[in-house]
Amino acid sequence: MADQTKILTAEQERELRRPIDDYVGGIQEQINALRKDGTDRVIDIQSALDSLKRDRIYTAQEKEARRAKLQKELEQAKAVEAKNKNEIAKLIAGAEGYLKANYNKYFQAVEASCVQEKAQAQAKYQATVEQLNKAHQETVAKLTDAQEIKDEKYVHKNRLFDAKMQLAKDLQDVKDHRHAAFEHQYHLIDLLRMSKFTFGESAAQRWENYKYNFNIRNFLLRNGLYLAIAVVFIAMCILAPTVKKVDLLTPNNILNILQQASPRMFLALGVAGLIMLAGTDLSIGRMMGMGITAATIVMHKGINTGGVFGYIFDFTGMPVIARVILALVVCIVLCTIFTTIAGFFTAKFKMHPFISTMSTMLMIFGLTTYATKGVSFGGIESGTADTPGIPDMIIPKLGPEGGTKFPTIVLWALAAVVIVWFIWNKTTFGKNLYAVGGNPEAASVSGISVFKVTMGAFIMAGILYGFGSWLECIRMTGSGSASYGQGWEMDAIAACVVGGVSFTGGIGKISGVVTGVFIFTALTYSLTTLGIDANLQFVISGVIILVAVMLDCLKYVQKK
Repeated sequence: MADQTKILTAEQERELRRPIDDYVGGIQEQINALRKDGTDRVIDIQSALDSLKRDRIYTAQEKEARRAKLQKELEQAKAVEAKNKNEIAKLIAGAEGYLKANYNKYFQAVEASCVQEKAQAQAKYQATVEQLNKAHQETVAKLTDAQEIKDEKYVHKNRLFDAKMQLAKDLQDVKDHRHAAFEHQYHLIDLLRMSKFTFGESAAQRWENYKYNFNIRNFLLRNGLYLAIAVVFIAMCILAPTVKKVDLLTPNNILNILQQASPRMFLALGVAGLIMLAGTDLSIGRMMGMGITAATIVMHKGINTGGVFGYIFDFTGMPVIARVILALVVCIVLCTIFTTIAGFFTAKFKMHPFISTMSTMLMIFGLTTYATKGVSFGGIESGTADTPGIPDMIIPKLGPEGGTKFPTIVLWALAAVVIVWFIWNKTTFGKNLYAVGGNPEAASVSGISVFKVTMGAFIMAGILYGFGSWLECIRMTGSGSASYGQGWEMDAIAACVVGGVSFTGGIGKISGVVTGVFIFTALTYSLTTLGIDANLQFVISGVIILVAVMLDCLKYVQKK
């Protein structure tokens, strides 16, 4: 046991690992010889065929002749591969069996050595610190000049810092030593199987790499806010049964949160694209008010009681489904018009989105309020016992009578998430969005149209705002007015920031936006359930936004 816990020298470690490397290396040589005219040849020929497709040197006839020749060679190589397949599998199984039987003994010896090396590094550091402190005290005792004493203290502080840095280096060397020993086994398996690992082996490597790269400071920068919010939620879940005699974590409450979050998801997904461009949008709340007012007018139950610029609209002659579609089109068109205006001034004249969207915010609110005199337009077609209403047609709740029902409005939000994720990650526009957000000058030099990307982001935002306001109108069964949606822009922007979409541009994920929306919706719902004053909720939201942006700035500074 004593031999296993002593510190291994490099020579001792090589000797301990040599039987493993020799045995597995010998098998690997046999496998390589069997793969030479089989698997290796198949890979080379397939690569040559792929290159031939892109090659413009040869004529069509020469390409066809070369392809036929390569295809014939490929068939021969595959025949050799099939012939040697079973023998290679036996050799791999033998090598893996030997690794399982012997590698752990070597790795445990290295681990035990690393423990001793770590303790030795700590002891060395403590001894160095004690020696430096002793020498410092002796030197200071001999000095009488105040400036000399101050200089000595400065020098001593630097020496202590150097000792601490040396300790960090020694500990990192120990960490690297253990990690290299762990990875060597998978390096051997990688060569044997040609990078084909089982699920368990891949999971073990991911966990090892996570531990190896883990840094508490970076972890807190990435997840500190989430941890703090989680603690707040846990505290509220504990307090709710005591203070308000209600349980927060019930199926109905969770479904209510999902239902309320769904329209907000559209708004957050829209503004996320603008934040990706290092911008923002202050007009979201007013877009919501304009959209829900327009949708209510079109889907209103009976003749509208209020007018638009003095004109009373009557859509009762249209089929209900036609009115629903018309309302959606009107919402999208109106929102897209104003986002396009803001986008044009931002893209064409390099105007900051803060100014361009603030301008459209004022225009939207002024026009909507003036046109409608600020009145509410009542409810939409809600249906009767025999005839389903618009909410039952578009966002029905599924489930047994008297039981918990699932709000299908969540499916609309899910569809939006999938579509926007696809646009961001699988299309040229999405890649250009990241490029322009990260560095618009470099993107322009590389041939990307910054104007088109910016306009595209604003237009996409307008479409999503229109969908969101239309869904919110149906969810709330109308009651549209110009003042509806006030403050929603802060919720949407905050959800993006909390979800990791950086104001520095070019950084963000759809999964983060989704997380941010759920966090803010759940927080608002929980605070309301607990009876927290709405004004205090604004304070809490402000603190969360401030901390989120602070952490984002710290991450940006760290990268710089």
